[in-house]
Amino acid sequence: MARHLYQAEITWTCEGDFAANAYSRGHHWSFDGGVQVLASSSPSMVPLPQSIEAAVDPEEGFVAALSSCHMLWFLDLARRDGLDVKAYRDEAEGVMERIAPGKMAVTRVILRPEVTFGGTELPEAARVAHLHHRAHEACFIANSVTSEIELAARPSILA
Repeated sequence: MARHLYQAEITWTCEGDFAANAYSRGHHWSFDGGVQVLASSSPSMVPLPQSIEAAVDPEEGFVAALSSCHMLWFLDLARRDGLDVKAYRDEAEGVMERIAPGKMAVTRVILRPEVTFGGTELPEAARVAHLHHRAHEACFIANSVTSEIELAARPSILA
């Protein structure tokens, strides 16, 4: 059985008054190859200035990971199917709700992929929908979560 290991290093250093709950939630996500991402709690959960509005929060990262995984599978499947994809854009959205007293969860993620194809005519909508379905079924991240993941693909575009 294939096994892959993925790592991220998360680092935080206290800035502010920890005991008074007036400390920064800003931290860094570090990945292989040296990529660093500024992360923080969401300002909707922890008010500014303890949160960093310009940083990625874990919930946004979750939504982005789902969208990115779906896109990468879709691109590969479309290529294998002989399609010429010129661009891909998704305005993905996650919904967080209370699921029990004192417990919140991202209960739904909506992917809205908009695909631009090259060539002289658009592929049939059913063909594109089938590729999206296959991409969703193959996506490692989607297969790893129990949240509902909704796909609301946008009409395709011809470049």
